[in-house]
Amino acid sequence: MKTALSLLFVIALGAPAALADSPRIIRVTAEKAGMGWRFDVTLSHPDSGWDHYADGWEVIAANGKVLGQRALMHPHVKEQPFTRSLVNVMVPDGMREVFVRARCSQAGWASDTVTVHLRP
Repeated sequence: MKTALSLLFVIALGAPAALADSPRIIRVTAEKAGMGWRFDVTLSHPDSGWDHYADGWEVIAANGKVLGQRALMHPHVKEQPFTRSLVNVMVPDGMREVFVRARCSQAGWASDTVTVHLRP
């Protein structure tokens, strides 16, 4: 009985994160801008208000190094999908692809990434 209750407690603790929808990346554009890169990322997420909303995205290298992060400071309940930009992302010379992943305030970082092929 104690084991069953412990398992139920663990499942209940994980339920909010498991039920939270991750943001979906609809589109990513990247263009060389001066010494860095500009990324425009379009996200879709069922934002419900301050308690659950898409709160950021990041550009990462194949080795997992974060090259840039864009914080989203408020919910976009009535603006779906929406696009936000990040400039001056320093991508190492010769790197031809990066990955973008999104985050929400309940589920954290999404496990899915979008591959972005860079054209110098």
